[in-house]
Amino acid sequence: MFSALAFLTPLGRASKPGVRTMEWFAFVGAAIGLAVGVVWWGASKAFPPLVAAGLTVAADAVLTGGLHLDGLADTADGLLPPLSRERRLDVMRDPALGAFGAVALATVILLRFASLSATRPAVLVVAGMWGLSRAAMAVMAWTMPYARDDGLASAFLTGSDYGAAGAVVRPNPGARAGALLGAGLATCIVLALLGRGGHGLAALAATAAGCAAVALFAWKRIGGFTGDVLGAAGVMGETIGLVVLSARWT
Repeated sequence: MFSALAFLTPLGRASKPGVRTMEWFAFVGAAIGLAVGVVWWGASKAFPPLVAAGLTVAADAVLTGGLHLDGLADTADGLLPPLSRERRLDVMRDPALGAFGAVALATVILLRFASLSATRPAVLVVAGMWGLSRAAMAVMAWTMPYARDDGLASAFLTGSDYGAAGAVVRPNPGARAGALLGAGLATCIVLALLGRGGHGLAALAATAAGCAAVALFAWKRIGGFTGDVLGAAGVMGETIGLVVLSARWT
């Protein structure tokens, strides 16, 4: 769990992620979402909705170190323009921000800000959505081919637990990981339901759909996932979930 915390946030002692790190992604994601939700709730008590929304977006970026937003920008630069598969992977590795990445980043931040400012705080729903987005990252890594021969995300797929040390393989997470993932997903569902009933569950379902859409798009474009794609899937899922959460049902 501490490895997952160190990877997903700037908090905790720096450590190299391993094949078991993702088992805890749902729980760490829920904790991040809970903190973001508390900031949203607290800011809404002291500031107008627009200011509270801006502080919440900033808090999320700080708590994640901007990791997933960076992944979204790199993924957009690589997957959206008409390029060959090899060129897409090269572009995604380049730290420079391109036009597609800039537009995607600005659009997502604007949607998150607008959605947060348009509805009352829902701390538990945000915790559920953030937990589900990280659980989706684990599912993608465990079920999709890895599109590179190396890279940051390869640390999740290597090690003596699931294969020869140093060899990139598709991991077999095993019963323990499956049980932890199942418990994490159940926790996310309960949080969303307690937070806002059926509306919270709809936002959670939208989060899952957004993550799945990015995963499918990446599969078609590069034949699998990268670390950037995992981050992009999480951010897109959360953003779509927030948009649904802000929807008027009456």
